[in-house]
Amino acid sequence: MDPKSSSFPVLHRNTRQYTRVWIPDPDEVWRSAELTKDYKEGDRSLQLKLEDETIREYPVDAQSNHLPFLRNPDILVGENDLTALSYLHEPAVLHNLKVRFLESNHIYTYCGIVLVAINPYEQLPIYGQDVIYAYSGQNMGDMDPHIFAVAEEAYKQMARDEKNQSIIVSGESGAGKTVSAKYAMRYFATVGGSASETNIEEKVLASSPIMEAIGNAKTTRNDNSSRFGKYIQIGFDKRYHIIGANMRTYLLEKSRVVFQADDERNYHIFYQLCAAASLPEFKELALTCAEDFFYTSQGGDTSIEGVDDAKDFEKTRQAFTLLGVRESHQISIFKIIASILHLGSVEIQAERDGDSCSISPQDEHLNNFCRLLGVEHSQMEHWLCHRKLVTTSETYVKTMSVQQVVNARNALAKHIYAQLFGWIVEHINKALHTSLKQHSFIGVLDIYGFETFEVNSFEQFCINYANEKLQQQFNSHVFKLEQEEYMKEQIPWTLIDFYDNQPCIDLIEAKLGILDLLDEECKVPKGTDQNWAQKLYDRHSSSQHFQKPRMSNTAFIVVHFADKVEYLSDGFLEKNRDTVYEEQINILKASKFPLVADLFHDDKDPVPTPTTSGKGSSSKINIRSARPPMKPSNKEHKKTVGHQFRTSLHLLMETLNATTPHYVRCIKPNDEKLPFHFDPKRAVQQLRACGVLETIRISAAGYPSRWPYHDFFNRYRVLVRKKDLANTDKKAICKSVLENLIKDPDKFQFGRTKIFFRAGQVAYLEKLRADKFRAATIMIQKTVRGWLQKVKYRRLKKATLTLQKYCRGHLARRLAEHLRRTRAAVVLQKQYRMRRARLAYLHVRRAAVIIQAFTRAMFVRRNYRQVLMEHKATVIQKHARGWMARRRFWRLRGAAIIIQCAFRRLKAKQELKALKIEARSAEHLKRLNVGMENKVVQLQRKIDDQNKEFKTLSEQLSTVTSTHAMEVEKLKKELAHYQQNQGGDTSLRLQEEVASLRTELQRAHSERKVLEDAHSREKDELRKRVADLEQENALLKDEKEQLNNQILCQSKDEFAQNSVKENLLMKKELEEERSRYQNLVKEYSRLEQRYDNLRDEMTIIKQTPGHRRNPSNQSSLESDSNYPSISTSEVGDTEDALQQVEEMGLEKAAMDMTVFLKLQKRVRELEQERKKLQMQLEKREQQDSRKAQVEQPKNDLDLDQDADLAYNSLKRQELESENKKLKNDLNELRKAVADQATQNNSTHSSADSYSLPLNQLKLANEELEVRKEEVLILRTQIVSADQRRLSSKSAEPNINARTSWPNSEKHVDQEDAIEAYHGVCQTNRLLEAQLQAQSLEHEEEVERLKAQVESLKEEMDKQQQTFCQTLLLSPEAQVEFGVQQEISRLTNENLDLKELVEKLEKNERKLKKQLKIYMKKVQDLEAAQALAQSERRRHELTRQVTVQRKEKDFQGMLEYHKEDEALLIRNLVTDLKPQMLSGTVPCLPAYILYMCIRHADYTNDDLKVHSLLTSTINGIKKVLKKHNDDFEMTSFWLSNTCRLLHCLKQYSGDEGFMTQNTAKQNEHCLKNFDLTEYRQVLSDLSIQIYQQLIKIAEGVLQPMIVSAMLENESIQGLSGVKPTGYRKRSSSMVDGDNSYCLEAIIRQMNSFHTVLCDQGLDPEIILQVFKQLFYMINAVTLNNLLLRKDVCSWSTGMQLRYNISQLEEWLRGRNLQQSGAVQTMEPLIQAAQLLQLKKKTREDAEAICSLCTSLSTQQIVKILNLYTPLNEFEERVTVAFIRTIQAQLQERNDPQQLLLDFKHMFPVLFPFNPSSLTMDSIHIPACLNLEFLNEV
Repeated sequence: MDPKSSSFPVLHRNTRQYTRVWIPDPDEVWRSAELTKDYKEGDRSLQLKLEDETIREYPVDAQSNHLPFLRNPDILVGENDLTALSYLHEPAVLHNLKVRFLESNHIYTYCGIVLVAINPYEQLPIYGQDVIYAYSGQNMGDMDPHIFAVAEEAYKQMARDEKNQSIIVSGESGAGKTVSAKYAMRYFATVGGSASETNIEEKVLASSPIMEAIGNAKTTRNDNSSRFGKYIQIGFDKRYHIIGANMRTYLLEKSRVVFQADDERNYHIFYQLCAAASLPEFKELALTCAEDFFYTSQGGDTSIEGVDDAKDFEKTRQAFTLLGVRESHQISIFKIIASILHLGSVEIQAERDGDSCSISPQDEHLNNFCRLLGVEHSQMEHWLCHRKLVTTSETYVKTMSVQQVVNARNALAKHIYAQLFGWIVEHINKALHTSLKQHSFIGVLDIYGFETFEVNSFEQFCINYANEKLQQQFNSHVFKLEQEEYMKEQIPWTLIDFYDNQPCIDLIEAKLGILDLLDEECKVPKGTDQNWAQKLYDRHSSSQHFQKPRMSNTAFIVVHFADKVEYLSDGFLEKNRDTVYEEQINILKASKFPLVADLFHDDKDPVPTPTTSGKGSSSKINIRSARPPMKPSNKEHKKTVGHQFRTSLHLLMETLNATTPHYVRCIKPNDEKLPFHFDPKRAVQQLRACGVLETIRISAAGYPSRWPYHDFFNRYRVLVRKKDLANTDKKAICKSVLENLIKDPDKFQFGRTKIFFRAGQVAYLEKLRADKFRAATIMIQKTVRGWLQKVKYRRLKKATLTLQKYCRGHLARRLAEHLRRTRAAVVLQKQYRMRRARLAYLHVRRAAVIIQAFTRAMFVRRNYRQVLMEHKATVIQKHARGWMARRRFWRLRGAAIIIQCAFRRLKAKQELKALKIEARSAEHLKRLNVGMENKVVQLQRKIDDQNKEFKTLSEQLSTVTSTHAMEVEKLKKELAHYQQNQGGDTSLRLQEEVASLRTELQRAHSERKVLEDAHSREKDELRKRVADLEQENALLKDEKEQLNNQILCQSKDEFAQNSVKENLLMKKELEEERSRYQNLVKEYSRLEQRYDNLRDEMTIIKQTPGHRRNPSNQSSLESDSNYPSISTSEVGDTEDALQQVEEMGLEKAAMDMTVFLKLQKRVRELEQERKKLQMQLEKREQQDSRKAQVEQPKNDLDLDQDADLAYNSLKRQELESENKKLKNDLNELRKAVADQATQNNSTHSSADSYSLPLNQLKLANEELEVRKEEVLILRTQIVSADQRRLSSKSAEPNINARTSWPNSEKHVDQEDAIEAYHGVCQTNRLLEAQLQAQSLEHEEEVERLKAQVESLKEEMDKQQQTFCQTLLLSPEAQVEFGVQQEISRLTNENLDLKELVEKLEKNERKLKKQLKIYMKKVQDLEAAQALAQSERRRHELTRQVTVQRKEKDFQGMLEYHKEDEALLIRNLVTDLKPQMLSGTVPCLPAYILYMCIRHADYTNDDLKVHSLLTSTINGIKKVLKKHNDDFEMTSFWLSNTCRLLHCLKQYSGDEGFMTQNTAKQNEHCLKNFDLTEYRQVLSDLSIQIYQQLIKIAEGVLQPMIVSAMLENESIQGLSGVKPTGYRKRSSSMVDGDNSYCLEAIIRQMNSFHTVLCDQGLDPEIILQVFKQLFYMINAVTLNNLLLRKDVCSWSTGMQLRYNISQLEEWLRGRNLQQSGAVQTMEPLIQAAQLLQLKKKTREDAEAICSLCTSLSTQQIVKILNLYTPLNEFEERVTVAFIRTIQAQLQERNDPQQLLLDFKHMFPVLFPFNPSSLTMDSIHIPACLNLEFLNEV
């Protein structure tokens, strides 16, 4: 085919400068160049500039008119689909593939209906389960090209069109065919799954390792090359689940068993078996390393880099086991394989004559061969070296030469391996076979591509023959699709000439063709390869597809569609005959091993027959050949290999023609197997061979570019005139625009939904669009630059004026500064001179003053000394006289005191003895008590008298002092007069005496002053020290707090972080454990669902017209086996405890307004109570601190304090003991009264017994009070007497001193006085205690009032805040807010009134009960009295007693009969609709079920509880199974199941769950049964319901996500559309059914939220639901972003950020921001930012790395590779920038997973949420039809 066909766009006749073109190049095939000069028609050459700036002149042949190809605009380079290119030709295709492969690392590209796959020679993370789920359900053009997209398209068309599909994978060896086919089958196995328990999809995948082991080998081009072709049919049922599979194989390369070229290997199984030869079970195989055997060592190196043969062998064995091959058969298979190795190593010895040979009987390999196959050694030894010739008359045995023996041995080895290969394939088909009816199938064809080597033999001929047939089918299919597209769009159809290779096929397979002549030559006894070649020359020399080489007579050339191939005829006949001697086969048939004998007994055709492929075929499949099959020339002879291959190929083509084909063309980028290395020569060669360019040529011949009207309008509306935009019909606008822009009407056609363009027209439109944008850009730049210059001029002018202003100001300020300095200098001089004069004057004045001061001081000191001496003399005289008088008085008083003490001691001893005797009597105590008041009065009188005496004595003392002062003055005057009269000597002597006295007096005064100063100093020092200590203590406390804070701050980064990490790890482990557990629950529910489905199918199958058993007890049996029985033992519920611990940290939200307001009020009350307790605690601490500051009592405390303490302690102990006794007596008396009141004895005895205990109680209390007072007084006196005895030494002088007053001669009893004093002290203490109690009450009242004032202030502040907030709102919002406030206030008042009513009702019920008891007692008493009176009067009095029925209250229990249980479950569970309970209490069925359970618990009926719970759980499961897609029903039962679980916890009796219960709720707890195990069952059921709820919600949201988040234009006019090619995007059709906007998602979320809230679901669970849904939105959107090149643009990033902000706003509006939903969308937020960030410099790379922390390295690189500019002024991301990003992200330990698992489900938590409702307050509506339930 000519690459420069006229259908390709080339240079125009008149082309301007700067046009870019492609020119041929010997190294790169095609090179890009740019015109440096305009080209005109007739020019002989083109002036070009290459990309490396090299100038080149390209000659143009005017006759052939071979002009260069035009290059596409840069914006179209790198497209997903090659047909989207404006210029369709070979260089454009090659360049697009190269850019995608090298720069973006994209190995898949669409070319129309063909998927081009380039082998990267590197493992890529794009084949995981997440990628499979991302492509599942997507349209083929919506995602980036992938093998999964082709598989999904085949699966979807099979389900939609109900037509069988085929995926044809072809390519050279090493191009990746086997891997592509394997991934396609993995996709079907994952998406389809199996409909039964046979796990057929696992078996389909398990066949791959087996077939690779026995059919793949290492070649020079590929380490895992498939050396056979296979076609796998995967069968599906009506629900499109995999039910079976079937495999056909084609042309196994048997010659590889006996021969391998250099650097190649035999089949993998041989090396795997040698690698595992050391295993014990393989000892009998007698294998060693692969180098020791001839058949495995011919290629040289026996290992493959990166491949472990031992591990691969283990996988092969596991695959055999999975497919059901028994262990014995596996050992037999391995024995046969090992025997082939031994056969190849048998040594053949030539005889001397050269025509015969022999084998040594001791040959070890032959012995092992015979032993492993179970054949006779002697026979095999003989027939390996001999052959039998059979004629019509005789049979001859002939010897063979060494070469003949080697050939025969090799033929036997190949035959054994081929038979074993067929046996394994047959058993794989048996394992994959199913007895179910096959509805449809998808076939995967993995067949060799076009091959050409230096030496091409029979195998290459057959391979290229098969590719000729496949290429013919491909061409016709492409042509047919192109014709259908044109007819569907109603475009005029013109026949297109395309290459038809039917002549080449006829050359090979027609009558007397190459294969026919080969078969005939094989029948000739003396036929040779040379004779056959000569016949070909004679017969086909005139054919245009057959040529004879010039230098050879044994080779021939066939011109195939891809290339010319020269075949060497040597070996054709032998390979076609495939001859094996019958004697050797007979020996193998006689093997003692059944498997070996079975391989050769039946005459099998190694090629599968049509019946083999039809095992699982449907009756709908009608396979019809396009051409009648070729009939063999002679049926009597054995079929040759060529004939068998031709027959199987015809069967394959019939199957493919009856299916819808999908094509995958694998390309090998280089021969060195280098990762991501592109060789243009090899790529172009394969592109020509695989038919990709033919597809391009067919497309380019017509209208290759196709645009939907909407996309065309969005892309090119900038070219639309303003008046055309007024038209609302976009189709009409597009027509008018094109008619104006493109004058030639043949360049485009208007279809029904699309516009069709000729090649190059889209590039022309892109140029017009770019010119329009460029003109607009120039205009914008011109305007902006002008504005910038104006701004710059204004700024310069303003700056100039400012500079002038500041310069002038500076000069003026400098002049003013000079004048100011001059004036300041004058002032300084004046001041300095004045200061000098003043200093001189002051110096003179200071000297005069000092002289005067010293003179005056000298005279004053003289006068002072004289006065001081006189004063001291006077003082000495006074003190001397006083001392003498006092010494005399002390001596007299001491003598009197001694005499009094002796006498009084004697009297006291006598009185003490008498008092001790008298104290023992009780009368003395009574007298003491009687005379106590008189003694107190007497002591008071004595005190008054003593006060009067004290006053008189003080008056006398004052008169004495006055007279003494007068005498002193008189004496002074006389002394002065006498001094004046006396002479000089006497005066001097007296003066000396006076001076000495004055000095002594002065010394005494100084000593006193020193002592006083020392005392005050010490006192001040002590105070100061105490203050310093207190201050130091305070400082130390502050320092300690600072150090603690510093330590906490310092250790926060270490200890806190460590603890946080440990907590996070523990939480993560807990989440993982919970996730694993919930996954097990999910798996259990799935298995249970599967079991139910199988059971339903079995019941349907087993249904017969006759009598059949009704499995009514099946659910009960199932429930009995699945659920545990009731356990009455108390078992710790670890799961509930764990949940309780977790619940403590969660914020609780209210289910409804009533409960919320109740909780809020309760919180306020608890807060007030906490404040009161805090205040009391502070007061107590202050009191304790005050007590702690008081010093310890000294040893000489007063006796009254000790007596007081003793009295208080004794009184307290006595009161406690008496209180206990009284309580005991009172309880006994009450018990006796109650017992006697209930008895119905005689009436008079009951009345007496009722009044007698009361009298006894009164008497006992009176006697107890009297005895208690006596005991207290007695103990107090005893303690006080003991204390007085201890302190008698210190008390006696004080008493004597007190009694020595003027009235001491009166006789007063000392002990009476002490007792009277103690009585007064006690009275004072009682008064003080009362006063303190009153003061404390007053303080508490003041504190209470202050607290009320504070609370009122807080409430007023809150009201002011709310008032200020309402002022900021709109009028409508103010009204709504006011209504809400009024509602909350009225609700609070209603709650208060309700609580008050409840309290009053409780009191009323209590009073009623008491009244009834008292009434009964009164009636009994009256009846008894009346009976007694009647007996006394001896006549009967009849009295009618009315029996009143006791009023009963509803106890929160519901009773039902056992036979009504089914009706209860039906009405309450099975047939219940959520709409029936719209106006009732949320979760009403859960409350009703618990009340029924409680009654069964109350009656201790364990069977009833077990039956009810089991029926309920089964009923819920049945309802959920029936409504498995109803969100409202699922959420309804999720809320009820959780509420029932909460009720079983709240009323379980476990204290951990009863902390928030009221007293009434505690009465409703279960009494007999422990339902811990059923709580676990309900928890598991809740998990299952939650998972079903999430699944339903995800199923509703998932179809909307991609369209709403990525495709819909939330911001109009922001996004543009690029050409999409043949694989158009499904979302491009705006009017399509699958177009959604963001408002649709928000409306759906609103619907979900409303349903969940109306059903009364716990708020914590609602948060988790929306966190899961937002994670799914994030994962689906990000996965599509990572798999779609068309949405990775700047405008998509802007749309994404806007959409995410709308979702965040919705979360805030629903108060769901605490759910963590925004955090789950962090990867999507960062991806949107990544699309908008700058991507040029290293700083940009660092910013991207620091920003995108939630994205993995692979995701960041993938987005950068996918980034696509929508306009020419945008720039692509360079490869160097991506490499910089990868280098900076190397340190990250990111997972290898590219996509997010959108099916990942966070572990759900069900926090304990007790209800505030009591069971007796629940009303059952009549609509439930539960009249048979009785309230207990």
